[in-house]
Amino acid sequence: MTSEVDQVEAAGGDPGGADRAAERTSSDAPSRRDKPVRRVDRVIIRFAGDSGDGMQLTGDRFTSETAAFGNDLSTLPNFPAEIRAPQGTLPGVSSFQLHFADHDILTPGDAPNVLVAMNPAALKANLADLPRGAEIIVDTDEFTKRALAKVGYAADPLADGSLSGYHLHKVPLTTLTLEALKDSGLQRKDAGRAKNMFALGLLSWMYHRPTEGTEKFLRGKFAGKPAIAEANIKAFRAGWNFGETTEDFAVSYEVPPAKLPAGTYRNISGNLALSYGLIAAAQRSGLPLFLGSYPITPASDILHELSKHKNFGVRTFQAEDEIAGIGAALGAAFGGALGVTTTSGPGVALKSETIGLAVSLELPLLVVDIQRGGPSTGLPTKTEQADLLQAMFGRNGEAPVPIVAPATPAECFGAALEAARIAVTYRTPVMLLSDGYLANGSEPWRIPAVDELPLISPDFASEPNAEGGAFHPYRRDPRTLARPWAVPGTAGLEHRIGGIEKQDGTGNISYDPANHDLMVRTRQAKVDGIAVPRLEVDDPSGRARVLAIGWGSTYGPITAAVRRVRADGGEIAQAHLRNLNPFPANLSSVLRGYDKVIVPEMNLGQLALLLRAKYLVDAESYNQVRGLPFKAAQLADVLWAAIGTLDGETR
Repeated sequence: MTSEVDQVEAAGGDPGGADRAAERTSSDAPSRRDKPVRRVDRVIIRFAGDSGDGMQLTGDRFTSETAAFGNDLSTLPNFPAEIRAPQGTLPGVSSFQLHFADHDILTPGDAPNVLVAMNPAALKANLADLPRGAEIIVDTDEFTKRALAKVGYAADPLADGSLSGYHLHKVPLTTLTLEALKDSGLQRKDAGRAKNMFALGLLSWMYHRPTEGTEKFLRGKFAGKPAIAEANIKAFRAGWNFGETTEDFAVSYEVPPAKLPAGTYRNISGNLALSYGLIAAAQRSGLPLFLGSYPITPASDILHELSKHKNFGVRTFQAEDEIAGIGAALGAAFGGALGVTTTSGPGVALKSETIGLAVSLELPLLVVDIQRGGPSTGLPTKTEQADLLQAMFGRNGEAPVPIVAPATPAECFGAALEAARIAVTYRTPVMLLSDGYLANGSEPWRIPAVDELPLISPDFASEPNAEGGAFHPYRRDPRTLARPWAVPGTAGLEHRIGGIEKQDGTGNISYDPANHDLMVRTRQAKVDGIAVPRLEVDDPSGRARVLAIGWGSTYGPITAAVRRVRADGGEIAQAHLRNLNPFPANLSSVLRGYDKVIVPEMNLGQLALLLRAKYLVDAESYNQVRGLPFKAAQLADVLWAAIGTLDGETR
């Protein structure tokens, strides 16, 4: 499941090992002439342009080569929901931000050091995020009067002095690309599309990125169109050579590889990691994997990826709607497969009745919700974590389901395994809550050995379990309260199925009030009794009075903020929830161990509501619903304010 382009061996924390891997990867790079090289420990780059300018591809290729070089990294793709967003307008801007460093990092960065703006709209949409002194590279060919007027520029910002606080590089990217490809035989329009590769080559020169992987990628991507492949490669090399020869770029930069624990690494996005985790869960349980899914942003990539892996016994079914997708997945679970359905918030609403049926039938089923901005269609390409209460309570009747939430893109792999373990062991549907930031973002992932992965035992029923040779489909395992999983067609294990309440033990239809009360309480007790890891608390001094606690993708910004506070002398504790139903057994004692609990969330306070209701603690929300992750500096200010409040009380 790994790629030669984005895989690198880490030599047990020795950056030299990654250096050597990078040297092998960049063996075909153009020779570097004598220009000053400045070593820096981290860089944040943002590529921005129209949706058709290839910014996501450009960012992805730069990221892959950065992973191959051995840097730690974190990415933030950001793009419009419209397939054909209005060209040259602010709503049509697509961007890709990459933060890479020679040390452990947690977020895509608060503010870019470098902005590559392919047109006036890209410049205007992103300029407010840049600190003074940042570098701006613009395609001057796109700064026409019409393009400037379209986004409300009364004067050309490249000439009116408004960018004097930045290091501005005015580069005619389109003209230079067309000049490089004048003998390619391509029409002007087709040749001009390669300007993103020119920009990629320039940035690859600036930051000493390997080049061989990108050239190999381009030859593979355009294998059926060799002229297009060679044109893109030629533009890429021209960008590199431009950086080498122009006087405008007098300095290049070097970010050494990070010191990573020993192992084989690759760059991986959350959706890809989740896909691999589902395959691994199927392999470690010995179950065929069945995905019933209806395409929806930002979950569709999981369907696309799993469809490539029939050799692992994966079967994918692109259903006609959300209800059919989960219905097929539940049917597969009834038949003895690892049933999975993927969706986002609007799809969860449509699937809710079938999730309730899975609760009643007590069959293992994974419901993967890649959260996005809502309600309704909302912000389909932007991130949010506002489906927690929907996952917890969004069904009729008492229908509890376990909830698992990864904290980083790489953690999506382990979260899929954990969700499958719970579903199979306890015979229950499980909600896995990722989000758009995790799904599309990426980071280095150490590829585990197969024997490091947990085994998952389906423990199918094989013979009757009651006196007289009868099979009781709701006779439970006393340890887990799980009922038997009887595969249809197994002799002697015939049993009744359906949504009407079952009689305890026999599974016959029952309207008895006492039995219904028993079954409702038993299903709740089964979920409450699921074994989940204890909550770990990071409190180095042991003297912190404030606890920052979060869940899901807020992990990176919260942790980065906590590091900032501690670096400035503040004492603060941190904990992060990955199991949200049931909560870890020690959560109550953790919360009561601090004078103040701060809960940052990309919603209006859903986890805080649950913590306040269940544990009667004064959990304070800090909320944001902008479709973007928190910034570390922003959260650091919030945490300092909380510490300051307590210090004031002490004084």
